[in-house]
Amino acid sequence: MSKVRVLVGTRKGAFVLESDGKRHAWNVNGPFFTGWEIYHMKGSPADPNRIYASQSSGWFGQVIQRSSDGGKTWETPGGGPTQDPRGWMHGESNKFVYDVSGETGKPLTTHQFYDGTQHPWEFKRVWHLEPSLGDPDAVYAGVEDAAIFRSADGARSWQELPGLRGHGTGPKWQPGAGGMCLHTILIDPQNPKRIYIAISAAGAFRTDDGGKTWSPINQGLRSQYIPDPNAEVGHCVHHIAFHPSRPGVLFMQKHWDVMRSDDAGDSWREVSGNLPTDFGFAIDVHAHEPETIYVVPIKSDSEHFPLDGKLRVYRSRTGGNEWEPLAKGLPQSHCYVNVLRDAMAVDRLEPCGIYFGTTGGQVYGSADAGDSWEPIVRDLPPVLSVEVQSLP
Repeated sequence: MSKVRVLVGTRKGAFVLESDGKRHAWNVNGPFFTGWEIYHMKGSPADPNRIYASQSSGWFGQVIQRSSDGGKTWETPGGGPTQDPRGWMHGESNKFVYDVSGETGKPLTTHQFYDGTQHPWEFKRVWHLEPSLGDPDAVYAGVEDAAIFRSADGARSWQELPGLRGHGTGPKWQPGAGGMCLHTILIDPQNPKRIYIAISAAGAFRTDDGGKTWSPINQGLRSQYIPDPNAEVGHCVHHIAFHPSRPGVLFMQKHWDVMRSDDAGDSWREVSGNLPTDFGFAIDVHAHEPETIYVVPIKSDSEHFPLDGKLRVYRSRTGGNEWEPLAKGLPQSHCYVNVLRDAMAVDRLEPCGIYFGTTGGQVYGSADAGDSWEPIVRDLPPVLSVEVQSLP
């Protein structure tokens, strides 16, 4: 029988949850890295024993951790947080200014916000880790301030893919409420040189040459809170997802609006349909049904909790527009938690399993594609990320 491993990053450590194919009884392992923020954990598609974790602290800076035994033990391949041997930035303390030449050939040391103020590009933390599809030692990192890096040696050293910040639109990027973060990285399984990324608040971008050059893919997005609502960049994209069998069909949860693209991001259309509110952070796609998508609506951008205090996942079996609430087993009164952008994931078992974590420290799982839910674990620190490994 297949097994499943759920990787949970929290404000105060990491947890590894394991179960058999029935997904009813769970072993809870951890906490690992107690007291540290674990912004993201993700396993390698090429090696079920390889896991990467982004470990961060306001006191000690940023560290990447790696496990080669499914999360039982961990190592710091690039060294400790105060030694900074990673080779991806330079600077003082845990804030790093990093330069790359833009279209003018001049170093990009600052970026300009819409109010005209200049701010340095700084390295603060790794928001997202995306292992490559075929090599367990190759992994991408999305950082704040927004940039993308790649390691080819299992996180020992890192090199920036400078074409993104060198594209020329960087001066128009601005931080969202959580910072100017590159939080989503999607690798096309049919063409690994095609990579999608999303930045808050800049929008979505795509490379077709492995990161040498990038193009904004935001046509059709509209954001009323920026000077030009239809601008090429500046949109606050919260998350993007696709089904591996159809990587050209993208689903997006934006600051407001749920969006869909059928042409690899060249154009977008809204599919919020009958959702009670179209603000949220998480979005994901069923493992076996490319037109089945999941979101967790939140009341508003100022009130980050479920509408009417009822925690509900919404599912569309039609690729958007028509949505149904999924509430069986979830709290339906006085629930004021949030579900963050990287805190939802699916497994590849049959039927498909859906998982999400909350800022209240609960991790919920569904072994029947969302029809019913049960808490896997409660009372963790606030959950920042949830990822899943389906194991033999």
